[in-house]
Amino acid sequence: MLSSIIAQLKKVEHGFKHITEAGDELMKNQQANHFNLAVTLLSGESYQERMLGTYLLGLLAPENREALQLLETKVAADNNWRVQEMLAKAIDHYCQAKGYEKSLPDIRRWLQSSAANVNRAVVEGLRVWTRRPYFKDHPEVAIGLISPLKSKESEYLRKSVGNALRDISRKNAALVQQETATWELGDPVIAFVYKLIVK
Repeated sequence: MLSSIIAQLKKVEHGFKHITEAGDELMKNQQANHFNLAVTLLSGESYQERMLGTYLLGLLAPENREALQLLETKVAADNNWRVQEMLAKAIDHYCQAKGYEKSLPDIRRWLQSSAANVNRAVVEGLRVWTRRPYFKDHPEVAIGLISPLKSKESEYLRKSVGNALRDISRKNAALVQQETATWELGDPVIAFVYKLIVK
């Protein structure tokens, strides 16, 4: 069954729906060891297999710390951008399942990680931040969490930071302006993020 699922997944190069549908189907099998299956898939040659493994780990992570650790380490180290997009979705699922406010310690830890892919997975996964419970009522917390990443080396991450803050500024312009007023815009790294917010 798994080999036929993987064969079907490999036929589709874009999107996520086919991955999530396959993952949901696999989760219906109560006899399967879903964690071991996810670990096996993470070692797959195709990015579709690794995306599926990542999706399964995201479903398991709220109740399985080992699954969460794999997302933070092995998945975050994957160099395929599609796998990183699935990591962002897995992080958001984890926060949604636990509750965004209860997830704040994890969110802070991820944003302080030295791994840019972990930082970005949170920033991108929770977009639009102010449509999420808790952050909807506390946009200043979201801004405070995201903004320190403005000077990170990874342009991939900084682009996500700028886009996330631009999202928030649509309904909370004064709060974002208050934050960016403190930025050193003479620094081209920070100016890059600022331009994304105000464009």
